Amino acid sequence: MGSIIPYTITAGVNFCATAWRAQFSAAEWTLVLMLRGPAVIDLTAARDGARHVWSVGAAETAAWSPGEYSYAIRAATGRDVLEVESGRVRVLPNLALVTAGFDGRTPNRVALDNIEAVLAKRATLDQERYRINNRELYRTPIGELIRLRGHYTQQVAREEAKRKGQSLFGRQIKVVMKGSC
Repeated sequence: MGSIIPYTITAGVNFCATAWRAQFSAAEWTLVLMLRGPAVIDLTAARDGARHVWSVGAAETAAWSPGEYSYAIRAATGRDVLEVESGRVRVLPNLALVTAGFDGRTPNRVALDNIEAVLAKRATLDQERYRINNRELYRTPIGELIRLRGHYTQQVAREEAKRKGQSLFGRQIKVVMKGSC
């Protein structure tokens, strides 16, 4: 069964998610989405027939703090409360409010760029360790930097494939979004 909540939510744009689970019919159950991270966000789903729908306008999401959140969707009826789904979601910043100097790179891209910069500078240095006035500096060996570059190159490639809607096996995933939930 697929996840109800996407991997990312962008602040400052509409957020919409729909849930339908046979055992949690909207006629009998209420679903609440709880986000916990840089802020506390609780959203109660509206009922749409047998489905549960979260629909939040851009004006409300504009105030959401960007960052990593844990989330849980809980279903409640009477005194019963059950967890339907839980996971992690990243709230991306509202680009309309971002100031100059913003770095939108992922942590993996930042690490890869830094490793490549070190490798470029190290091409002319041949010392791995040296001492000046009782202070020592150790440099990461070139072999280790190359291994790390390979690791982060794979991570960035996975992120790029996911962003483009491709699977890790090169097959494209088509998602059709309609105007509303």
